[in-house]
Amino acid sequence: MKKLLAISFLSLTGIVLFAQGPRGGRFGMPGAPIRGIFSRTPVTGAPFSAGVTYQSQQLLAGGNQITRTDQEKVYRDSQGRTRIERTITPPASSSQQAFTEITITDPVAGYRYELNSATMTAVQSSLPKAPSTSGTAPTRPARPNAPDVTTTNLGTQTINGVLATGTQTTETIAAGAIGNTQAIQIVRISWVSSDLKIPVEIKTSDPRFGSTDMEVTNIVRSDPAASLFVVPSGYTIKTGGPGPGMMRRGRPFGSPQ
Repeated sequence: MKKLLAISFLSLTGIVLFAQGPRGGRFGMPGAPIRGIFSRTPVTGAPFSAGVTYQSQQLLAGGNQITRTDQEKVYRDSQGRTRIERTITPPASSSQQAFTEITITDPVAGYRYELNSATMTAVQSSLPKAPSTSGTAPTRPARPNAPDVTTTNLGTQTINGVLATGTQTTETIAAGAIGNTQAIQIVRISWVSSDLKIPVEIKTSDPRFGSTDMEVTNIVRSDPAASLFVVPSGYTIKTGGPGPGMMRRGRPFGSPQ
């Protein structure tokens, strides 16, 4: 089911987001947004910097509620190089100080770097080659009990200062498909900037897991400083580690490295 939800979410945005990590969605639970707004295919000639806020709300039995919020700073230059910054605050019981994780993706040089300010290390991994577009795409076999999906075009609006196209996708899981006594309806509303080629807002409502919200704000459409896309002096560069798309993007919210 998690794989099914991930596939539907990707088709909603019209953009291939970074692959889901091994532990689940953006907040470590199924159906949550995937971390990252950048596509696997480099986007050139559309530089910007912005902030990204992720929020989730999950209702528990008895009226209890879990609310989570995370923020990132994101950058992309005219050459398609990207940078994602996030501050990690370990639990107070760990006695660890907050630190910064930075992901630099450089399609020009062909590498991705995962930086950790606590250890002053940068793990370097090679970027995958672009997939071949030749030949016919394989046909996926029909899935039993697949949900009924309807898509509605919401037109265009200015979202956080940029023009974006909206799409609402509604998935209906029929009663009995997964042991449910009544039909389950999942609604996702996505606003995608055609100029920047990123989603600027995605809202998801799923009665099984709660609601999630991703929003890109404070968008500045100019080239960020070139120094943001290189490993700073003082960092030790190590090779190897997780391959592309297998970074710890599914780490439970707020957990340390």
